[in-house]
Amino acid sequence: MKRYAQQIALPEIGISGQQKLSQAKVLVIGVGGLGCPVLQNLAAAGVGCIGIVDGDVVEETNLHRQYLYTLQDCGKNKVEVAAEAVLKQNPEVKIIPYPNYFSESNAAEIISEYQVIVDCTDDIASRYLINDVALAKGIPMVYASLHAFEGQLSVFNCKNGPSYRCLFPESDSLETMQNCNDSGVLGVLPNLLGVMQATEVLKIILEIGEVISEKIMVYNGLNNSMQTIGFQRNEIEIKKGIQHGLSVLKAEPTPKVGSLTSAEFFAEANNKNNLVIDIRESFEEPKLDNENYKSVPLAQLDDFLKSIDRNQKIILFCQNGNRSQLAAGYLQKNGFTNLFHLPNGIEALAKKTL
Repeated sequence: MKRYAQQIALPEIGISGQQKLSQAKVLVIGVGGLGCPVLQNLAAAGVGCIGIVDGDVVEETNLHRQYLYTLQDCGKNKVEVAAEAVLKQNPEVKIIPYPNYFSESNAAEIISEYQVIVDCTDDIASRYLINDVALAKGIPMVYASLHAFEGQLSVFNCKNGPSYRCLFPESDSLETMQNCNDSGVLGVLPNLLGVMQATEVLKIILEIGEVISEKIMVYNGLNNSMQTIGFQRNEIEIKKGIQHGLSVLKAEPTPKVGSLTSAEFFAEANNKNNLVIDIRESFEEPKLDNENYKSVPLAQLDDFLKSIDRNQKIILFCQNGNRSQLAAGYLQKNGFTNLFHLPNGIEALAKKTL
């Protein structure tokens, strides 16, 4: 009671509201720039059970924006470090770590007990998956995304409101596939947006205030401006999301995109029977010197593959694995059957064998 005294003093919360928080179960997917402040603030507020999902490890490049981690944590799994750090701050909450990336193969098992999902990822494919399973389960998805000096915030699937797909219908174009790792981000920005996400979660649990559903807030850090844009529910997109979400939750088998270790990548890449494609832009470093590699920037991939056999073994790689995963998923939906990618990209290879 003493820990939460100032919060309980608010008439909108009180003892009953604090009990709601202590009984709540929230799933945070991604413990990076957004996930760190979300996790810290939910735990500080007394949210009783928080699941955290991330298969990534702490890297030095994370430290300018992910304040749960220190230099000594580099190389360790993020969820394990984050869980330990947060429990030191508030041992009264329960933290359930899932040291894996959120995927179709584990979504049904992970999501089963939670009442709110917080999307703290940085790639588009994960957002569609999170949206669709949340839609199928009938639970809200609290969303934020980042680009350079700007951030977006919204809540989807809340009380029959619109979904992520209603605002961003799944694109048939590869040109839109980008994330903050590719474009850069100001370090303070994810912390600001993460606090806003945590605020929306608390309002949903407590059933107070106005949740930012049916609209998206766009924040510009360079001029400290906020703009709110309304949007509507799209029944066609809702149906798509529910169908995909149900197929995931029912664990219906779907073809998988293969993931390669560093050793497997070099072995497969040196096989002249395979098509190995670097989908990075021409300016990205480091370069890989191998005559078997084709350099095809993401936006040109469609045209390049028009005459390629859809059963050809294709290996995709990029800087950190996000774009290659998205591209592989896109190609899979367009009939390509033998796809592999390098999960952590050239950055991971550079630390080992380049």
